[in-house]
Amino acid sequence: MKVLLKILVVAAALWGATKLVDGITVSADTTTKQIVTLLAVALIFGIVNAVLKPIIKTVGCAFYVLTLGLFALVVNAGLLLLTSWLAEQIDLPFHVSGFWAAFWGAIVVGVISWILNMILGDD
Repeated sequence: MKVLLKILVVAAALWGATKLVDGITVSADTTTKQIVTLLAVALIFGIVNAVLKPIIKTVGCAFYVLTLGLFALVVNAGLLLLTSWLAEQIDLPFHVSGFWAAFWGAIVVGVISWILNMILGDD
């Protein structure tokens, strides 16, 4: 149940990013397809984060320390770009058009996820 809630939170955060950041789009033609796309992309984003983020944090530990954690913004942008590429490979209509869209999108997704986790509880 907790995993499903996390996917819903990330899907809502991705929806927020599509509304707030130019360059992040879901081009599905119906609302149902948009919701399914956002849920699928949230699942992909969760898997990418679960698999790659710990590896990147371990390997890039010095960069995190030297930049006082700001390197995490670059990493999150890269992971969002990777998620967009993976979504395109399986024909999901989700696209992030470049680093800066991914950068701002990662910030929006992070903030919205944090707020929703505060409201819903993050057990």
